[in-house]
Amino acid sequence: MAKTVLVTGASAGIGKATAIYLAQNGYNVYGAARRTDKMQDLTTHGIKPIALDVTKDESIIKCVNQIFKEAGSIDILVNNAGFGSYGAIEDVPMEDARYQLEVNVFGAMRLTQLVLPKMRENKYGKVVNISSVGGKSAYPLGGWYHASKFAIEALSDAMRLEVQQFGIDVIVIEPGGIKSEWGGIAFDSMVKASGNTVYKSMVDGVQKVFSMSADKNPEAIVISKLIKKGIEAKSPKTRYAGGYLAKPSLFMSRFFPDKLKDKIVLSQFKA
Repeated sequence: MAKTVLVTGASAGIGKATAIYLAQNGYNVYGAARRTDKMQDLTTHGIKPIALDVTKDESIIKCVNQIFKEAGSIDILVNNAGFGSYGAIEDVPMEDARYQLEVNVFGAMRLTQLVLPKMRENKYGKVVNISSVGGKSAYPLGGWYHASKFAIEALSDAMRLEVQQFGIDVIVIEPGGIKSEWGGIAFDSMVKASGNTVYKSMVDGVQKVFSMSADKNPEAIVISKLIKKGIEAKSPKTRYAGGYLAKPSLFMSRFFPDKLKDKIVLSQFKA
């Protein structure tokens, strides 16, 4: 019997590519997002679109209950919904900072809380949390985004130790650069928050780096294939990384002293 998968943030980017790829490979896929109009084409792949706002508890509960009613369980949860809110920590309004964490962290963990009981009951489950290379290293003007991904890394590690006794695997995916809407959204928020402040020159530097790397980012299917590899492995790795500069970035975060990393990063982000 086909395993049932819930992929959040399925209206674009990694989420949409993953929903399609898993459906093509025999999974029973639900794609969830706020922008349901952007998911109607998923039905041609046999995917069931479902409305979900991860910042609203009633929406999360309704989504999970609908899938339980129709499919019986959620065997695999792909916590992909998220975005990057950029800007200097000094400049970003606290309301925006809270929303960043609400979407990227609390929404994902609330969904996980709701699917774990049936996974435990079935003695089977895969929780896939989409982090980032930015969950291991923080770069200027991305503080709140990095805080959300550092949190996902820590929560995943704790949860993995908690639920492995029940036959449930927790897998972290750490994308580097990928072709998606992410960069545009992050850049727009960065310009809005810090484009006319004392951090303007740094904004210009980050913009330069973004524009230089955009055409080097691979398609999102690269990450979709990693997700499939993880959920199908008998003993999955705790982490999988892919995308532009993913492995060099993770190597630097692990082995380079902080001051050396600071020098390298700041040299790249000069306007």
